[in-house]
Amino acid sequence: MVLVLRTIDWDTDAVVIIDQTALPGRLRTLRLDTVDALVEAIRRLAVRGAPALGAAGALGVALTAREHGTASAEALATVRAEADRIACARPTAVNLRHGVERALALLEHGPDAVLADALAMLDEDERINRAASRHAADLLLRRCPDRPLRVLTHCNTGRLATVAWGTALGTVRHLHADGRLDVVLADETRPLLQGSRLTAWELADEGVPCRVLPDSAAAAAMARGMVDCVVVGADRVAANGDTANKIGTYGLAVVAAHHDLPFVVVATESTVDRSLPDGSGIVVEERGGEEITHLAGIPVAPEGTAVFNPAFDVTPVELVTAVVTENGVLAEGRPRKPVEGTRLTR
Repeated sequence: MVLVLRTIDWDTDAVVIIDQTALPGRLRTLRLDTVDALVEAIRRLAVRGAPALGAAGALGVALTAREHGTASAEALATVRAEADRIACARPTAVNLRHGVERALALLEHGPDAVLADALAMLDEDERINRAASRHAADLLLRRCPDRPLRVLTHCNTGRLATVAWGTALGTVRHLHADGRLDVVLADETRPLLQGSRLTAWELADEGVPCRVLPDSAAAAAMARGMVDCVVVGADRVAANGDTANKIGTYGLAVVAAHHDLPFVVVATESTVDRSLPDGSGIVVEERGGEEITHLAGIPVAPEGTAVFNPAFDVTPVELVTAVVTENGVLAEGRPRKPVEGTRLTR
């Protein structure tokens, strides 16, 4: 069965999501008819992924605007306060706040206008993601050997991270359709195993060859010549191309640079935060220690163990081959190493 549900949608008076915490064991949907329920779903990662969070932000504003109305100053103040709660639910992913702000800009036109634009965002998502991932696939086909590619990816950047198509995993889907994909190596991705739980599930659902590996094995896979390129998504991209993505991405970029492998970031323009000149200003979310000290509720570390559990890290653009959006290559960082008899090219 190929997944046909949208990751996030609207039904009558509620936001409807695929509950990503239930996968891979169970495919279920949740109806979120209050801002409290939506914020809780965002925080516990029942809905996650930069583009999907943008849609969640816009739909959340529509939800509270329909509940409180927009006809009075008091109602508007309540809607804006609820919108700020949504925007702050996860601080690193810029799309969440962008979605909220886009919806708030339409408040003066009433709740129906807010909802209509939020629904338009859902329809835009697949088109935008298809364009960005097509650009990235074409770049990889130019840069990589003329054979089916072995692609390493990190976290989940497919349909579940967006409304319908995917960014980095959308690139994989293009390569697969082109007959240019050998296998996907999917890092399990700490702390919540979103690679093994979600990415591997999506790829299996579509019949795409996949191998799951521990995050700590990615460098060994590159050293053994098992990888042709690395493709990842992003939760926030600074103006210069520095990229925040799931924890472990920075390490992959360092190792990919060492082995002269293309390292491509695929994101939408809504993920780019041009108010930040570089990645030093990106706020990195830290999650609860129990995600590390416990596995399925069972302790795997001594009681009271201190934990460092950042959800993201920031990769400097110098380690990135290219950041690609629906408009093409946004930024280029690391060039290929010079080859004897040729000029240095990006």
